[in-house]
Amino acid sequence: MKNISIPQAGLILRIVLGITMLSAVADRFGLWGSPGDPGVAWGNWENFIAYTHTLNPFVSTSVAGILGTLATFFEITFGVSLIIGFKTKYAALGTAALMLLFAISMAVSVAVKAPFDYSVLTNAAAALLLSTISRTSFAVDNK
Repeated sequence: MKNISIPQAGLILRIVLGITMLSAVADRFGLWGSPGDPGVAWGNWENFIAYTHTLNPFVSTSVAGILGTLATFFEITFGVSLIIGFKTKYAALGTAALMLLFAISMAVSVAVKAPFDYSVLTNAAAALLLSTISRTSFAVDNK
């Protein structure tokens, strides 16, 4: 059996993390189904903003909308950047920071167990690991 190389492992991390980010965005726009469907966390933008407000109860609903929009923007930006391998180190560090912010918010506002149940800390750790890989396979960065 051939061992996987570091650049190949980096490619796998990039793709999986990028898809994870974009999948969450797809959920909040109803692309994975309607609210209440199996496997659907939010199913629409309104439910996502309500959840954002749950994670940030100290802000108004309108500020929660801004935070949700910012989170969505960064998830799309980092997700696409990771998948294509553009500015991989920065996208990975941004992903790790975003995941850590989510983890802290979930732990404080929902339950300490919540970030573990949703693998938020695992994603943050994977993103930190990815940020240390200097070259990954099939990346725009390699050109």
